[in-house]
Amino acid sequence: MKIRLAAELTSDSVVDGPGLRTVIWCQGCTHNCPQCHNPATHSIEGGFLKDADELVKEIRQLKLQSGVTFSGGDPLLQSESCTYIARKLKEKGINIWCYTGFTFEELLVKPAAKEFLQHIDVLVDGKFVEALKSYDLMFRGSANQRLINVPESLKSGQVVLKE
Repeated sequence: MKIRLAAELTSDSVVDGPGLRTVIWCQGCTHNCPQCHNPATHSIEGGFLKDADELVKEIRQLKLQSGVTFSGGDPLLQSESCTYIARKLKEKGINIWCYTGFTFEELLVKPAAKEFLQHIDVLVDGKFVEALKSYDLMFRGSANQRLINVPESLKSGQVVLKE
């Protein structure tokens, strides 16, 4: 299985979730949020293909990482590949965060996206909205975006925000 990436892995990130995290930069995004901080990831055909098992192996070899964050682009446009990778990482107890321009509610009605959600600990959802931008927000760019505790939300059937 292959995944289309925008860049090689970034390790030791402190802005994509708690602790030192490894970021998987997925290629492709259809949201086109004005003032997006990563517009080079928008093209669906851009970036490069990488073997998913090779990517998992690279991540497992990294030291001192608190978890893995799927970002991009929008990882939910590659739900099948991301699910495969997240499942393999969760088998090793790795904490998973994911950023998406879709809302949690939109994802629940998409079977492939819902499968990916089963392996995510925290979802940062919603499009970036320039008018709601704030540098005071932890791990998100605009106030409409939510930090969602995915396991608790799936269990309760309603959005549970991360404390």
